[in-house]
Amino acid sequence: MAKSRIFLYFCLAFVGGIFAASFLFIPQLFLLGILIAGLFLISVLWGYKRLVVIGFCLLFLVLGIWRYQSADSQIVYIEEGNIEFVGIVSKEPDIRPNSIKLVVGNVLVAASRYPEYKYGDKLKIAGLLKNPPVFDDFNYRDYLKKDGIISVMNFPKIELLGSGFGNPAMKVLLSFKNKFKETTGSFISPPQEGILEALVFGQESNISQEWKDKLNLTGTRHIAAVSGMNITIISSLIASFTPFSISILLLFFYILMIGAPASALRAFIMAVIFLSAKKFGRMSSAPRAVFVSAAFMLLLNPFLLAKDVGFQLSFLAILGLIYLQPYFSHWLKFLPNPKIFPLRATLSATLAAQVFTLPILVYNFGRISLLSPIANILIVPFLAPITIFIFIFAISGIIFQPLGVLLSWPIWFSLTYIIKIIDWFSYLPLASLAVGNLHWIWLIISYLILGSFIWWYNKNIWK
Repeated sequence: MAKSRIFLYFCLAFVGGIFAASFLFIPQLFLLGILIAGLFLISVLWGYKRLVVIGFCLLFLVLGIWRYQSADSQIVYIEEGNIEFVGIVSKEPDIRPNSIKLVVGNVLVAASRYPEYKYGDKLKIAGLLKNPPVFDDFNYRDYLKKDGIISVMNFPKIELLGSGFGNPAMKVLLSFKNKFKETTGSFISPPQEGILEALVFGQESNISQEWKDKLNLTGTRHIAAVSGMNITIISSLIASFTPFSISILLLFFYILMIGAPASALRAFIMAVIFLSAKKFGRMSSAPRAVFVSAAFMLLLNPFLLAKDVGFQLSFLAILGLIYLQPYFSHWLKFLPNPKIFPLRATLSATLAAQVFTLPILVYNFGRISLLSPIANILIVPFLAPITIFIFIFAISGIIFQPLGVLLSWPIWFSLTYIIKIIDWFSYLPLASLAVGNLHWIWLIISYLILGSFIWWYNKNIWK
């Protein structure tokens, strides 16, 4: 058995341990039993290599369970009450139409829209500190836990004590991002402006509730978020018509431009692994590299697996490109695949990522968009070139305003095309079907069926 395969098994066992601990209560006595069984296989049956590997897998399974339980036990929700504290805004503020959300230490503060506060501001805050609520249909506490937030405070008294206490590099990035948004907003009007900001930065603050509902109905809400699936698809499309090194640089520049959020960085790491394997002809080893990188990310933050949809989407979208894109490309071989706009590669990448992420989207949002595949086929292939051209347009507008005016027209037409597709599909009957809250067992069954189909097709049909 190859060492790389053995290491893959260890990573899978570790991920399996985190998965089990994320959904099940595992008593310490049971954990001790698994640990003893693993040590027995390693020490007593050392001559039987396969059993020794199983023994080490049991140890890594225990390690995964322990890592999750250890991280979970360190999160202590404090007693609610009125407090006063001083802290620094550690992330870019989330600006809403009538409010602003600030992350100060491990507290999420909802404040009035004005006066404005920015990243690196030092604030004195006084108000009612509360634990995040748990709703019937949404566990807001778990959602914030993955980001290290354990308390919330709504509209407290805030006093600005100073500015410029954040990371200087992040400050420069966010300053450029704000200039970018200011420039594009001066040339592009709503609703195109809202779609542009959502497409590039993953911010929906300038998208009306009406358009959010339309995105949900058509299954295109992912284009309004810098999600793992979005970055994965965009990276695959960029790689289709640019050299490898240029693709990596464009992706890296894109991540920096949007402020380098953690979700985008994770998706970027997985995308680089996929593109590297594709470039050097090592697609057979790509799944191992993806699982190893996923295990490393979960070692740093074990809450990602069950509580971060962006992590799930980036991981599954990459697997979709690895396992399903070759099949879709084969089925679509009648389509042209020129270097300028590789239609076959674009559609196959879109379909592969869509199929592999569909169960997780249905599970998380309780709705299946019946027309989603068609709407996404008409939109997603153009996301990469549109995104690249948006950056060219914005930078041109910052440097030389008349050039920005000139380039704003094709950007406006491109965004209008996306809006018209979404608008038209949202009015079609049976555009979306509500399926309610699904049990996680359904999710496992869905991916077991999908995995079985890939295995069967690879064994019996694919040559």
